[in-house]
Amino acid sequence: MSADGYWSIGELAERAGVTVKTVRFYSDRGLLPEASRSSGGHRRYGAGALDRLRLIRSLRTLDLPVSEVGRILDREEALEDVIAGQLRELGSQLAALRWREAALQLLRDCTPAERAERLSLVGAVTAPPSTAALARFWRRVLPPRLPARLVSAILEAAVPQPPADPSPAQVLAFARLHALTSGARLGPGHCRPTSPALDGGYRPAVLYDGLGEAYALAAADLRAERPPQQGEALDCFVAAHAGSRGVRDTPDFRHRLRGVLAATAEPVVGRYWQLAGEMYALPSGTPEPTMGAAHDWLTAALDGQTAGSSRCSVRSQDQAPSKGETR
Repeated sequence: MSADGYWSIGELAERAGVTVKTVRFYSDRGLLPEASRSSGGHRRYGAGALDRLRLIRSLRTLDLPVSEVGRILDREEALEDVIAGQLRELGSQLAALRWREAALQLLRDCTPAERAERLSLVGAVTAPPSTAALARFWRRVLPPRLPARLVSAILEAAVPQPPADPSPAQVLAFARLHALTSGARLGPGHCRPTSPALDGGYRPAVLYDGLGEAYALAAADLRAERPPQQGEALDCFVAAHAGSRGVRDTPDFRHRLRGVLAATAEPVVGRYWQLAGEMYALPSGTPEPTMGAAHDWLTAALDGQTAGSSRCSVRSQDQAPSKGETR
């Protein structure tokens, strides 16, 4: 430092362990203001310039953009907020890299015959992937004018979020889900848990409110690996359908509901839940129950109950006494 208390650009660069070009770069961008100029027009820096330059270098080693560094130095933005933002961005970049790694492993480990199809599927998905196509699919599937709170809850449960560290199988399942929902053509009865064919005035909000509770109960049975059976989950499932039509839950209603559910099953939705189950697969290989798996468990329980009651009814008629016969 000269006698007047200022450093030349070369002296400051030497003290900081950087090149003159680096000091000039930060000066030209306003991060390192000059204290004055010499009579010859050379840059002069005050005593605080060294600490400021060291701080700039520390921030830049974190890969912070020059613009962010400037806002921190000018106290327009807190360092904590900038760090939080950088962590979010880095997390997104890492997720994209993990997704690409799993996608490359998927393509490496498949047969040449499979590779072209899988490359097309994976190539249509961004990294990290977006679930927008899946959400749009469900907005098409769900009944119109369903309350926003129900739509939000259904989308949260129905749209699988890509795992942070996916397996190749999960990448393939998600890519197939994306392709399915992007080009799906649905039939007229495409909403799988439907009830419009039954008697009464249809109230979809009542149906979906009740189905949420029924699916949660069935999911607990699925986790416990219980076979489809009568019980609270099935009663709640039937009550949701009956309540949405304003009718009573009777044996006759259960028989008719069984037929309606079989007639309105949509293959595209069934395929969606199959792939979603693969997305939710745990390291142990046991998938986390989806709404689709719960729906299938409940309809199987209903089939078992109504089929059983039909057999009982037939047996009762066979055993009934003929006219004039007493027992």
